[in-house]
Amino acid sequence: MTTNAPRPEVLRYTAFSGVPDGGNPAGVVLDATGLDDGDMLAIAADLGYSESAFLTAPPEGLGGAEGRAYGIRYFSPKAEVPFCGHATVATAVALAERIGPGELVFATRAGTVPVEVSEKDGVLRATLTSVEPRIEEIAEVDLGEALAALDWPAADLDPAFPPRIAFAGARHLVLAAATRGRLADLAYDFARLEALMHRLDLTTVQLVWRESATVFHVRDPFPVGGVVEDPATGAAAAAFGAYVRDLGLVPADSVLTLHQGADLGRPGELTVTLRADDTRVRVGGAGARIG
Repeated sequence: MTTNAPRPEVLRYTAFSGVPDGGNPAGVVLDATGLDDGDMLAIAADLGYSESAFLTAPPEGLGGAEGRAYGIRYFSPKAEVPFCGHATVATAVALAERIGPGELVFATRAGTVPVEVSEKDGVLRATLTSVEPRIEEIAEVDLGEALAALDWPAADLDPAFPPRIAFAGARHLVLAAATRGRLADLAYDFARLEALMHRLDLTTVQLVWRESATVFHVRDPFPVGGVVEDPATGAAAAAFGAYVRDLGLVPADSVLTLHQGADLGRPGELTVTLRADDTRVRVGGAGARIG
């Protein structure tokens, strides 16, 4: 700690599930005043979750209602990340339990992220709106290295989903498996994939399999964060929404369902909403307190 002040309360919430043993757990610190980068990293490492979120006072000019706007930072056990969807949802649910559902505004390193929290049948649900997304191609040599690290033959990719790097707050490499079995069989070279991801400034690799027109199964290796796999990944879901729209793989107005975490024993569900009149992507899901 930077001072002799007591350690702040560290909450534990899961995102993209209405039950504690589903979805993706995140640490949440609702008052990170007085914590420096080392303090936040130490708390995140101690928790061991893929990310933890830390709230601070809102920067000047952020907007939003008084008491419902915040600065927010995200730390994995190994490093700070510019944006994290599941920790945003977890934090929004934690706040809603204390100040009620409604609109929130977060200032992230990636930009301003509005969140709407609603309640139905006792379950809180948060929907974030991403920053402006963008899509870029990946060099063949880098794609080859990614596939080698994953031990995925190129023939196992779905040709309808060309590999791309997608951004909606953080950068993710999108790779589509041709079969559910290919997606389920994930055993990769941690150090090799981590090195490539650092070089390309990637947060996760978004592995997907299309079940139907609007239903997908996804997995996210996250070696740069110090964990093998992220159980439910809101930032990658937002990037994926931008990707499928950019490539014309879904209509401009679409609601997609992403299933994630079942292969880890923590099933979760993410809703990705695309609007023809807004290039941003909305990602929503339930949340619940752990313990």
